[in-house]
Amino acid sequence: MKTEIVIAHIVEWLKTYAENAKVSGFVVGVSGGVDSAVTSTLCALTGLEVRCLEMPIHQAESHVSRAQEHIEHLKKRFPNVSSTRVDLTPVFERFKSEIDLDGSTTTVDMALANSRARLRMTTLYYYAGFLGRLVAGTGNKVEDFGVGFYTKYGDGGVDLSPIADLLKSEVYDLGTALEVPESILTAAPSDGLFGDSRSDEDQIGASYPELEWAMNAVEKGKTANDFEGRERTVIEIYLRYNSANKHKMNPIPVCEIPENLKS
Repeated sequence: MKTEIVIAHIVEWLKTYAENAKVSGFVVGVSGGVDSAVTSTLCALTGLEVRCLEMPIHQAESHVSRAQEHIEHLKKRFPNVSSTRVDLTPVFERFKSEIDLDGSTTTVDMALANSRARLRMTTLYYYAGFLGRLVAGTGNKVEDFGVGFYTKYGDGGVDLSPIADLLKSEVYDLGTALEVPESILTAAPSDGLFGDSRSDEDQIGASYPELEWAMNAVEKGKTANDFEGRERTVIEIYLRYNSANKHKMNPIPVCEIPENLKS
């Protein structure tokens, strides 16, 4: 990949989109991961105003420290970058106190994890609304179009997606070129939705390099039956997530009413 050319292309795309939308810049949620670090840096390179939001909810300390390190690093490099920290832990706890938590532990934990992402989405749009900016998404191609590893109307609720056509490995390439802090580049990817340090691989059962391989194999028409051992397992994992999360990746279905039923 021609990294520098890709960076210039994305930055110009962001700038043109914002200018056509007649907004002053972007709002980006910064989590301490490479995707949000790369996205916020690309937005900063446009020269438009960028507000980085740190939104902890019972966050693991390692995630907090990496997010803060990146934000401070970005603000030193770019005068158009500002930041706000919104501690959503009290909001989340109040939300929990008002809802029905009956159900299996696994089901409740996942529903609460997704609720964290949706609280963050609401916060991002609050700031985007009164600042007159766009919410920049931080999802990569494997997450957004491969396994659907994001929260519908949570981190999937954005105005534009600057890195969604990049594989995770390509995001890392951009991160290196953009001088993202080493602590972020070497950290295990994590969605940070459970208040601990569990990684994406812990949840999915496969690493991003494995998922990229599986995505490429499936695009070439391969199935699980074409492989054995670990490769077969990874293909099965990929296909399971891809199938289960189609409702996120496909447009919302609309019930079309025949004209003869309307007249």
